Amino acid sequence: MHPFLQSLAGGVLIGLASAGLLLVNGRIAGISGLLSNAIMLRPGLWRWTFLGGLVAVGIGAGVLGAPVPTGLTEQAPLALAAAGLLVGFGTHLGNGCTSGHGVCGLSNLSLRSLVATAVFMVAAGVTVFISRHGGGIAGLGQ
Repeated sequence: MHPFLQSLAGGVLIGLASAGLLLVNGRIAGISGLLSNAIMLRPGLWRWTFLGGLVAVGIGAGVLGAPVPTGLTEQAPLALAAAGLLVGFGTHLGNGCTSGHGVCGLSNLSLRSLVATAVFMVAAGVTVFISRHGGGIAGLGQ
């Protein structure tokens, strides 16, 4: 399948899952909030069910032969752990993650989510630029 169609299918599935959770449960599908509340053992089996569904879809895609990204395996474990901690800190600082703000917040016309999503996109663009042009700030002049 063409990468564009894979991305399109993934986006449609994320939208359907988010809309389904909102329609059936009246809840926003912000993954960081769901995971945090599930870990803190807040009431609601639905959190674990939704999170389990995310894992099951990944496993199912692998069983069906979907391509597996390999870039993560090329990174040092400490770098991945540090990145995970930074993402967690940023999620806490931003009052939500990309799924909560970018998918659910924007569809609810939230100004806070619009600003947060714009910041996510700019930060992602700067990160890609730096990583592809010298690997660091000092490499920008090359």
